[in-house]
Amino acid sequence: GHGAEQPLVRFADIGCGFGGLLIRLSPLYPDTLMVGMELRSKVSEYVKERIASLRLEHPGQYGNVSCVRTNAMKYLPHYFRKGQLTKMFFLFPDPHFKTANHRRRIINTTLVTEYAHLLAVGGMLYTITDVPELGEWMRSKLDTHPLFERVSDEELESDPAAGLLTQASEEGQKVARNQGSTHRAVYRRLASPRPLEANPEKLASRR
Repeated sequence: GHGAEQPLVRFADIGCGFGGLLIRLSPLYPDTLMVGMELRSKVSEYVKERIASLRLEHPGQYGNVSCVRTNAMKYLPHYFRKGQLTKMFFLFPDPHFKTANHRRRIINTTLVTEYAHLLAVGGMLYTITDVPELGEWMRSKLDTHPLFERVSDEELESDPAAGLLTQASEEGQKVARNQGSTHRAVYRRLASPRPLEANPEKLASRR
């Protein structure tokens, strides 16, 4: 052929764990390539095997999903070009409770700017946690970033991916079994920076 361009990965699940979300997303978006990124080698091997066996069981399906073992915090820009991704997922990330470790949280000011770079305009960034303090932290980092705006719960009702955040991942199922509450916040990548309120403290304290 005349060098038809390879289709690009559009969804990234950062810290995909056992791959539950991707496996639910795969048949919902059969024409979209999606990748899970996981640091723990045993877990990423498990996800790769899980995908391989699903492909065997369901010929012609699950060809759009894969998993790579990588440190997304360090190497994400090596995998995607500017504006490539249309959805990024951060499900039940490590809370890194100690203040000294807050910089290791996967949602922080520096990294949010990187995510804005990799997301297409109108692309969506999904977060969920069962740790209230981390939920507040992630919201404050995204609420105060000029290239993101929070998506309303009403709008998310018609977004199948948003509905999967609690049910699809193994962590989410565990939280539900323990009657835990989850904190979901979803943001859209804006075309141009929005004016931020003069007082970010006021913004952070708003529930």
